Amino acid sequence: MENKVKVVIGDRLGKGQNVAKGVEAAGGIAIVIPGVGADMKLGDVMNKENADFGISFCGSGGAGAVTANTKYKYPMEFGMRSIDAGVTAIREGKKVLGFGFMDVEELGRRLTDEYKKVNGR
Repeated sequence: MENKVKVVIGDRLGKGQNVAKGVEAAGGIAIVIPGVGADMKLGDVMNKENADFGISFCGSGGAGAVTANTKYKYPMEFGMRSIDAGVTAIREGKKVLGFGFMDVEELGRRLTDEYKKVNGR
């Protein structure tokens, strides 16, 4: 249990359940922050949960990621609009990933798989 990849998901509209299914399908632990504006709480929840990485969703693809980076200095990539961009960000060691609205299972699965591969987990 302790070695599972822990991913926090914050969505501006309170979604993220499909991405969470993908994280879990890849053997990770998904923590979906409830409620509207959840993306702005991403850094706080990542810090509290000692998460491996976090995913933020909003219209611009950046607000929650930038906030987490500013407060906790987590390396970030934001404004992403594709799963491949997220996979590249994981390879580059980013810990906070900001996307436009993209609550799809494949995103959570591929990011978690890539994190495990890159980090030998």
